[in-house]
Amino acid sequence: MNDYTPQPDDKFSFGLWTVGWQGVDVFGPASRPLLDPVAATYKLAELGAAAVTFHDDDLLPDDGARDATLDRFTKALADTGLVVEMVTTNLFSHPVFKEGGFTANNREVRRYALAKVLRNIDLAASLGAQTFVLWGGREGAEHGASKNVRAALDRYVESLDLLCAYVKEQGYPMRFALEPKPNEPRGDILLPTLGHALALISELEHPDLVGLNPEVGHEEMASLNFAHGIAQALWHGKLFHVDLNGQHGPRFDQDLRFGAGNLRGAFWTVDTLLGSGTENRYDGYVHFDFKPPRAEAMDGVWDSARSCMRNYLILRDKVQAFRADPEVAAALAAAAVPELDLPTLAEGESLADLREATYDVQGLAERSVAMEALDQLAMEHLLGVR
Repeated sequence: MNDYTPQPDDKFSFGLWTVGWQGVDVFGPASRPLLDPVAATYKLAELGAAAVTFHDDDLLPDDGARDATLDRFTKALADTGLVVEMVTTNLFSHPVFKEGGFTANNREVRRYALAKVLRNIDLAASLGAQTFVLWGGREGAEHGASKNVRAALDRYVESLDLLCAYVKEQGYPMRFALEPKPNEPRGDILLPTLGHALALISELEHPDLVGLNPEVGHEEMASLNFAHGIAQALWHGKLFHVDLNGQHGPRFDQDLRFGAGNLRGAFWTVDTLLGSGTENRYDGYVHFDFKPPRAEAMDGVWDSARSCMRNYLILRDKVQAFRADPEVAAALAAAAVPELDLPTLAEGESLADLREATYDVQGLAERSVAMEALDQLAMEHLLGVR
């Protein structure tokens, strides 16, 4: 029996804001004390994480303790062997960003947002981070006339072009990953889904430097299939990073531990990250972006973090067993899944060949698709009876 102990090769990563969340919500104040980010780094290493990530404000507040905290943090990295694999910037908490950061109507706010990101890019580069995530949590609107969406998208593109030019100028080996979300905290957030973000990336001066950081809860809030979304991101070569958590359908952003909520979705998410039986797999860090429930004390915080990794490893075992099962291979063939890899128009054929061919339409309409049997095999692997 696998004991599901995390190993460095698993490349598990945690945001310092996850275990550091104090349980604040719109209905009540903090339910847990402030957690020292350096202490959190040591504890995450003890639990089996390989890397940590942070917003600038999670680690280095704008006060005189910045240098001392950074010294303590870099010592913790050296002591534990953890790396900083991703950094992001908080452009959503401070009231200055109440109406947006990159797309604020106010020009001075936009300039300040860019300056804040540039400072954090330098910090990220100094710590070896090669991915910089941008979540536009305040880039949006609640009122129809309050935001000129075309101009906002112009400013979004302008900001990304400036940031890409900066990392190229500095010679930083860094890429940007956009994190879509449909709503919350804004009524409607710009770039709400993976498709919206992919479309914007195609308009950039350096599209090769910008990809995606999809999050389970963000896609499922919009009733979308997360596994399908990351499969398309992989198809485009744009899955630069990933945020795993749990979600119960189209509610508020729950940020449950990974595996909680939509368990079948989590199974197919792991399957997709592993390539779904192909070589087209995700090879980056497995990053957990969750919030331990407000009701938990600190012991529950660490149980939640530990469970994220354990659930991933359990699901990985089940996915691998599913893909190695000879009955599954036969069921895939019965469902004609491998046939989808064949071009519809064979080499050397023309559209005339396609049009002039004869088709047994009635027979094709009556054919067995055998998908229920295939899905039941997946269910049985997930339930642990195979």
